[in-house]
Amino acid sequence: MRSLALRSRLTLLTAAAVAVAVAAVSFSCWILTRNQLISQVDSSLNAARPLPGQMARFAQTCSAMPQGQLGPSYFTVQLLATNGAVCTIEGRSPVPATSDDLAVVNGQRPESVHNARAKDGTHMRVLTYRDHDGPVVFTGSVARPLTEVDHSLRNLAWILLAVAGVGVVGAASAGLWIARTGLRPVDRLTETVEHIARTEDLNVRIPVEGEDEIARLSESFNAMTTALASSRDRQQQLIADAGHELRTPLTSLRTNIELLERSEATGRAIPPEDRRALLASVKAQMTELAALIGDLQELSRPDAVHTTEVVALHEIARTALDRARLRGPDLKITAELAPWYVRGEPAALERAIVNLLDNAVKFSPAGGAIDVRLRGGYLTVRDRGPGIPAEELPHVFERFWRSPSARSMPGSGLGLSIVARTVEQSGGEVGLAPAPGGGTLATLRLPGTPTAPPGQAPAI
Repeated sequence: MRSLALRSRLTLLTAAAVAVAVAAVSFSCWILTRNQLISQVDSSLNAARPLPGQMARFAQTCSAMPQGQLGPSYFTVQLLATNGAVCTIEGRSPVPATSDDLAVVNGQRPESVHNARAKDGTHMRVLTYRDHDGPVVFTGSVARPLTEVDHSLRNLAWILLAVAGVGVVGAASAGLWIARTGLRPVDRLTETVEHIARTEDLNVRIPVEGEDEIARLSESFNAMTTALASSRDRQQQLIADAGHELRTPLTSLRTNIELLERSEATGRAIPPEDRRALLASVKAQMTELAALIGDLQELSRPDAVHTTEVVALHEIARTALDRARLRGPDLKITAELAPWYVRGEPAALERAIVNLLDNAVKFSPAGGAIDVRLRGGYLTVRDRGPGIPAEELPHVFERFWRSPSARSMPGSGLGLSIVARTVEQSGGEVGLAPAPGGGTLATLRLPGTPTAPPGQAPAI
């Protein structure tokens, strides 16, 4: 069954279900008709029972009494002896006594109605009973042929069989038509999947018709292909952007290394100051390259692969501030950190806050000030740098986007996009805006509570 196509299985199951239903109805109809006909025969047998006086005279003359004197001519009237012998009315084939008849003869039951076969093979319905005429007690039986009943039931069986056959064939045809019609959207879906597998074209869409399960499946498939296409586009864009960003430090590294190699090959020593500058440039480019690779690794992590726990955001911010002070020793960094506990990934949240602080340190002038505040779930970082033009604000969280004024500074253009991703995973929001009086104000909001949940030790 499993080796058959779905259309064939639906057709066979429909035909089988109808066949079982038709068979059950036909059998029930046949049984009810049979019982009704037999009931009518039994009623006629009771009505045809001879009077006790007639049976007493019949007992004296036995078969000498002709047909018609003890009822209609198509009935067979008999007397039964205790030894099972029967005395049958003249002109009728005897019906041998059965165990049911002998039970009535011996007084074990008052009467019996059953089927039997006459000596000539006729199928009979027999009513056997005990009666008396004064002191004379006798056992008599009245029998009627079931030929008409059997013929009617046989014809009815053939009719029901024919109707059942037509019903099954009709059900199979209807099932095939329903399967073809109902599975047409599935066929379109299959063709689309095969087309995508063959051509890798994720822009194909399945028309959605109605609101049934097939329509929901089509909508889900369209949503899946849209997500896959978007993911592939992002992946291609990330590869292209990463290649572009990697080209600059690699070109610089190659140039500097070629200069060093040419100096060694030609024997022309590079002046000590130039050599130190050259090595410092190589070191800076390697550092930038390592930072870029780390940022790419962070962005390449699947969104669903991260473990969350209760985190003391104020402690994480304090650790990030210590790192920021090392990177900007000439800056005045002030902080007011009120307790705030959130659910997130400690390492990712620390990296996000460090990226925000690094951004402020990078654009702050020498001797400038940076204010950091954490209150009620809002973490703000305010610097006194040149600020961000309004037309550039919508792009600051895009991958590899860098302001024209910042392209000469070290960085990969991925820091703020990592911040946005981390905050989004933690259910929060982040934004940049011009600060009053100049500079930039970064605001990070994370849902949480000022006290740690009972029974949970916050991670730092």
